[in-house]
Amino acid sequence: MQLAHLVATSAAVAATRARSAKVERLAATLRDAVPYAASHPDPDRLVAVVADYLAGTLPQRTIGVGWRGLQDLPDPAAESSLTIHDVDQALTAIKHLQGQGSTSKRTQHVHDLFARATADEQRWLQGLITGELRQGASDGVLLPAIAQAADVKESLVRRAVMLAGFPGPVAAAALLHGAQALEQIRLEVGRPLRPMLAGSAPDVASAFPDGTATAVDAKLDGIRIQGHLDRSAEPRVRLFTRSLEEITDRLPEVVAAIEELPADTAVVDGEVIALAEDGRPQPFQVTGARTASSADPEKLARETPVTTYLFDLLHLDGTDLVDEPATTRWAALAELAPGLVVDREVTEDAQQAQEFFEWVLARGHEGVVVKDPTAPYAAGRRGAGWVKVKPRRTADLVVTGVEWGSGRRQGWLSNIHLAARGADGELVMVGKTFKGMTDAILEWQTERLLGLETRRSGHVVEVEPVQVVEIAYDGVQASRRYPGGIALRFARVLRYRDDKGPEGIDTVEDLR
Repeated sequence: MQLAHLVATSAAVAATRARSAKVERLAATLRDAVPYAASHPDPDRLVAVVADYLAGTLPQRTIGVGWRGLQDLPDPAAESSLTIHDVDQALTAIKHLQGQGSTSKRTQHVHDLFARATADEQRWLQGLITGELRQGASDGVLLPAIAQAADVKESLVRRAVMLAGFPGPVAAAALLHGAQALEQIRLEVGRPLRPMLAGSAPDVASAFPDGTATAVDAKLDGIRIQGHLDRSAEPRVRLFTRSLEEITDRLPEVVAAIEELPADTAVVDGEVIALAEDGRPQPFQVTGARTASSADPEKLARETPVTTYLFDLLHLDGTDLVDEPATTRWAALAELAPGLVVDREVTEDAQQAQEFFEWVLARGHEGVVVKDPTAPYAAGRRGAGWVKVKPRRTADLVVTGVEWGSGRRQGWLSNIHLAARGADGELVMVGKTFKGMTDAILEWQTERLLGLETRRSGHVVEVEPVQVVEIAYDGVQASRRYPGGIALRFARVLRYRDDKGPEGIDTVEDLR
């Protein structure tokens, strides 16, 4: 199957706003992969790769090449010749390059691959490798496309992807082997499944069903960890992040904590966080930097140890627990790891839940997660079973620039540049956001900000700094990216303010 076919599909999907049209185009390309796969030595792999590419993800996850390694590329080929198999083989070979001379070999391999790619294929490969292939093929359209292409129930596809972690193998099972193959996909110790996600509420009262026994967990601002223990395997413990990236080698103290569990096989869900000597959490960046670094993990574990907290148990000694009610899972977890369970309050009283929320905040943590004790573990889904509550911080900032959107937002101005007032009165950029925008906001801000345009550079439109916007954010962190030395975490638009001018915006010192 030619790479050009997928590149054309990607472009068509990115240019289409209608969800049904996206699904149909993706389904057609998935169906086209089946006859090619029949003549391939590993048909399941080929279909899985096609599905992963359509999702904008690498089957290899990472290959050791970033933007820097993609700057000095050869001239594009005049004609398309690359197949999906060619690209997959090349990227797999690049990933496995190690040892002395591997950097120069990797550069040569990248050059050889891109020399065979047309200009459109080069741009697409750059996006694929760097994880920035924004083509609008998220789960919301890819999973129904797999179901449509294979003529199976979408619910079967969704459950299989939840348990398998990634859509590629599920697409292969559905398209090549049918519904029965999907039904046979189970939780597999050592293979990450998608984590259950939480909805959100502005306060405890709106999240809490008063009069019903409900759990309230402390929400820690750390790194989500899925731990897999299998004493018959090597390694016996494997650790995965929320995005299913494996980071086992980076966290020896977490591996040790999981290995001490009195079980032969187990899958646990939790959080790791760096704590100060007084037990309060370190800034998120400390935990983030620790879990991101693979340099001398034993030394880092001594210098910046992370503490393991667990809040769910998904498998224990041959028994899958994802479909069991939370109370069953929690009771088994409390017996398995009593010293590792996150702080949890189970109550029928909303006021007691509010007091627990305030106690958690006083200890320096992020908030709480209100949990339904009867709910199963809804892997990969965000629903009413878990609802997070965090104090909402807001700031009035001014828009200094905006970027053209892509995918569903193509044709609209989307990602806005945000500035606060510096000590000298000058505007200082403190972040960007494209979150919290409805279609009505996108339409309004496109017209409004184009009317304020002062200069254009590529996809960025610089604007006269007069439009104030109210932004909600979760916190402020140190940043080298912006001149003020800080950046907003999880910034999202609440509303545009026409009642306030730029002279009344918040200052960098306010944010600090």
